[in-house]
Amino acid sequence: MKSPLLPISILSIYKNSLGDRLPLPARMAQCTPDTQTAIFNIATDLASKGGKLILSDLFRSYDMQSQSHNDYVSGKKKAFSPPPGGSFHEAGRAFDIDLSSIKIALQDFWEVAASHGMLPIIAKPKAGASESWHFDCRGSHQLVYQYYADKKGTNFKPYTAAAASGILSIGVPVNAFCTNQTQAAIQSCVIRLGKEIGNIDGQLGRKSQQALEDLGVAFNSGNVSDMLLQVENLVQQQFTDEFKIPSLTSNNFITPPKNTSKAKA
Repeated sequence: MKSPLLPISILSIYKNSLGDRLPLPARMAQCTPDTQTAIFNIATDLASKGGKLILSDLFRSYDMQSQSHNDYVSGKKKAFSPPPGGSFHEAGRAFDIDLSSIKIALQDFWEVAASHGMLPIIAKPKAGASESWHFDCRGSHQLVYQYYADKKGTNFKPYTAAAASGILSIGVPVNAFCTNQTQAAIQSCVIRLGKEIGNIDGQLGRKSQQALEDLGVAFNSGNVSDMLLQVENLVQQQFTDEFKIPSLTSNNFITPPKNTSKAKA
């Protein structure tokens, strides 16, 4: 199955006319199960330290990412924003926070975030730096990042490859793969399952075919959808936290998530 996106109702930087904080707008208030769990745990830890996790951004659709990128290109937005297909926001795996609300040093927040699987996008905890507010929950897609960092794949930079993998995993197309979205998604799964196939490029060549067979998936060029379903099920079995629907309660959450359906193999 695809990685699910769950609704989340959490306080945001947005306020009503009386100055009261509003929940993050619904169009942005979606994330993967492991990201939702991380958000809850970080919010709980911050509350114990007198701070709050207040979000300014979470999920972005293709159109939202395109607008963000265009705003950067035009100069309307100063912080870098990649074109669609290159951000973990598009996978429901990245959030931007209000740094003034955490009430602890950014370096200390890094430690809290890391303990729950959230990684910063900048190299050092400098509060004034661009993107110091951005954190990723990469989950199994960190394996794709490392795969490309180790030069086992060369057609993308590591971050872009990992983000593309995350986007494909929720069933959203990535422009770079044109009409070969299903094939690229298969390759993403295979890499996360520990196989070396070269680039994620949507071309199921000899290495991809051998990797599938090693995983017990018979290669069938006439039914790539079935091959994808099989490798997605293997991913689900190996990375269960990315599919498990959490049950959460926090004073940062307006209401607990209502989706209680169970993931199916």
